[in-house]
Amino acid sequence: YFAAFYLAEILMFIYKGILLPYPSDNLVLDVVLLLLFLALETLRIFYGWKGNLCERSLSSFMSLFILFPCAALAVYYLLLQTFVLRLEFLLSCILLCFYGLEFLLGLISISSLNRV
Repeated sequence: YFAAFYLAEILMFIYKGILLPYPSDNLVLDVVLLLLFLALETLRIFYGWKGNLCERSLSSFMSLFILFPCAALAVYYLLLQTFVLRLEFLLSCILLCFYGLEFLLGLISISSLNRV
């Protein structure tokens, strides 16, 4: 889901940068945070994939730990950026729901890995 979210965010930033009176400093900040979001999400998915594949609880725990800054950035794009489009609001809400579900499933996975 994040790939679709990221692509939609890039296209919406292009739209907002062209058509809306977006302050250039805020636009640069939002784009830099979007790039940071991409890096953190890639790292989070990598650790989750490795932890699940190798059945290592430390990698899975790192994935869950990185989930918190990713969720904070999703909340930023949900509420705190300069202009929030309705589509951004909806996509960020869906992303946060997926993050909550992933957190619960990650905790269950880590607890089952520690029992074995």
